[in-house]
Amino acid sequence: MSVKIRLARRGRKKRPFYHVVIADARAPRDGKFIEQIGSYNPMTVPASIELDRDKAYEWLMKGAQPTDTVRALLKFKGVYYRKHLMRGVAKGAFSEEKAMEMYQEWIDKKEAAIAARKEDTARKKADFWKMVSGEIKPAAKSADKEAGEAFRENDGGEASAEEAAPAESAEETAPVAEEKKEEAPAAVEEAAPVAAAPVAEEPKPADDLTKIEGIGPAISKLLAAQGIVTFADLGGKSSDDIKAILDAAEGNFAAHDPGTWPKQAQMAADGKWDELKKWQDELDGGKVANASEEE
Repeated sequence: MSVKIRLARRGRKKRPFYHVVIADARAPRDGKFIEQIGSYNPMTVPASIELDRDKAYEWLMKGAQPTDTVRALLKFKGVYYRKHLMRGVAKGAFSEEKAMEMYQEWIDKKEAAIAARKEDTARKKADFWKMVSGEIKPAAKSADKEAGEAFRENDGGEASAEEAAPAESAEETAPVAEEKKEEAPAAVEEAAPVAAAPVAEEPKPADDLTKIEGIGPAISKLLAAQGIVTFADLGGKSSDDIKAILDAAEGNFAAHDPGTWPKQAQMAADGKWDELKKWQDELDGGKVANASEEE
């Protein structure tokens, strides 16, 4: 029986995920297998590879033949390097302990390089979203709080001045107290406009962006996360701006072509629904059916 080390496809449409399996060469690709020794996900950056190196090495030494893709995975994970070292042990070039030490050193270095690449990818992604969405600014100190503190400071200063002033006759101090009582409301009136809290703007109502051909619920949520919630918002963007948002998102959003979305959205914002419906009948999934035709 000829044994192969191959990939068995899993996952859903346009989101492939593979298992690394040991199977009979005559079995179908996604059919029965002898043993599963790992997994491979090409949709992440970098690709995620989980592999039982010991089992992969044992089956390789038993004569199992890997496919071209699996051979590349085995080389990437160091299985073929271990086979090369064991060949040197058989020839007496070095001991098996030395070979395993060299093999472990190679594995540690490789894993460190993979971790560094993951961190670099995460940093670049964060920088991109910061460029697209902008940094979140800290909330400004409210005006009413500043005015209240300033008023309390002024009020306290006047009180301390009164306590420090020497006591005079009751007739002289009484008019002064009355004058201050009359001045107090004026101070309150002057501070009142400053203490008025700013009126918060009401959020603008969102439009149903799924009425734009080519946009589904998932893409509508993605655009809303970037502040694009109305037809006017979408119509004011260029297709390149929307394409950049789709390319940066996780998933298969990059496969969509937003070339006609801004124009469709502008027609919807202007209320040209009959004209939009007629044009959408000519489109193919939101794209111009004939590339040579200019709208």
